[in-house]
Amino acid sequence: MEDRVSGPRLVLVFSGKRKSGKDYVTDLIHNRLGSDVCCVLRLSGPLKQQYAEEHCLDLDQLLGPGLYKERYRADMILWGESRRRQDPGFFCRLATRGARQLVWVVSDARRLSDLQWFWSEFPRQTQSVRVQSSEETRKQRGWSFSAGKITRLSVYLYVCRSARLCSPVCLSGVDDAESECGLDSGVDFDWIVTNETDAPSLEEQLQPIMKLVEDAASSSL
Repeated sequence: MEDRVSGPRLVLVFSGKRKSGKDYVTDLIHNRLGSDVCCVLRLSGPLKQQYAEEHCLDLDQLLGPGLYKERYRADMILWGESRRRQDPGFFCRLATRGARQLVWVVSDARRLSDLQWFWSEFPRQTQSVRVQSSEETRKQRGWSFSAGKITRLSVYLYVCRSARLCSPVCLSGVDDAESECGLDSGVDFDWIVTNETDAPSLEEQLQPIMKLVEDAASSSL
């Protein structure tokens, strides 16, 4: 565990399925506090930057919402998993490097190893938050299930591993990959936010979390 004297006073680690609205919720918190006090850290940001550099791709388009990102999503997930197997904290360290605000909002934890890294590095400050929505609601927001499919990269990894008589890589897609399912069970989240029209308002659900945030912004640990 690092001894960071000037580290954050609060680390909110958010997770949730695609189109659950976790980015919307984290942006609400960030906009309430402002950039001087709060920063939003996206673990996918350094992943995409590193992936773009190694594969000579357009980073701006990978960071955007368009079809370009979707074309490389499955391969990028496999590449990221390979990096994490070598070093579970690799992308967490890249994402937090240079962050100086009092409150960190991690918007896209996807695996238990992500949570474990923050629990290890910032045990007193870290709070885990799960944003959940039904499949029907997510479909209304544009989500559709993307199952496993064979890509050029996954075939390459399969052949290389098989040649060494190792287990072949899991040829999963997007919604059945660890990046979407890794935190579906086995985690006792500190907070659960239900982002549905028939649920209590987000303002009401976020009140206790915002109290933590405001206390952290105004007092030292």
